[in-house]
Amino acid sequence: MTQEPVSLPAALASFTEQWSPRIATTVNDYDVRITHVEGEHLWHVHDNTDEFFLVLSGELHIALREPSGERTVVLPPLSVFTVPRGIEHKPYAPVPTDIVLLEPSGTSTVGDRHEEVPDHVDATTGHALA
Repeated sequence: MTQEPVSLPAALASFTEQWSPRIATTVNDYDVRITHVEGEHLWHVHDNTDEFFLVLSGELHIALREPSGERTVVLPPLSVFTVPRGIEHKPYAPVPTDIVLLEPSGTSTVGDRHEEVPDHVDATTGHALA
């Protein structure tokens, strides 16, 4: 398989949907997904995998329900955070935000257990780039 470089700005410009990741590339058995986000996602848990976030632009808040209690982390541009497997979390973007996610291929964006999926959230394992 021959692969070409992927321009993240061009890839992000190729779609407008929020909370609907595109697969920019794969690394071993992991997808490198990019997406636009704004507003709330939903509470969900990935039972068998961590979830990596990289904020390219904007600001991402991630509410966490940890054994020690609830807290929220705030990710400004060019920061990273990993939600450990089994931790219930809810991403929220107060402004238009572009992020990179690193997850095993086939992982659902709404995890293994989640609250009802709102209409604005695309429950997907990632879409191919156009």
